[in-house]
Amino acid sequence: QVQLLESGGGLVQAGGSLRLSCAASESIVGIYTMRWFRQAPGKERELVAGLTNSGSTNYNDAVKGRFTISGDIAESTVHLQMHSLKPEDTAVYYCNVFTYRLGSQSQYWGQGTQVTVSA
Repeated sequence: QVQLLESGGGLVQAGGSLRLSCAASESIVGIYTMRWFRQAPGKERELVAGLTNSGSTNYNDAVKGRFTISGDIAESTVHLQMHSLKPEDTAVYYCNVFTYRLGSQSQYWGQGTQVTVSA
């Protein structure tokens, strides 16, 4: 069973930066998108940023201009560089991989990494 392993979370002051990384335990075939989601206490999980196999990216309006997603689809790795962090960015961040191959789709989730931004 493929596992997504996240790293890079932690505690940072407002205005600081963090870089999250996600790597698969083995190569994943048929990746369509690699995405980062986050979930704050008492809130629903929301999309933060996504990267497609064509290189297109998309961002939640709340993080545009501050966060950058990058990755290597062939290596099944994705990163999230976060700058100018705000207390409202505090959440558990999850890596997600969506695959589509031969008419079948699958989805994988990481275990989550905590990001805490202090005021």
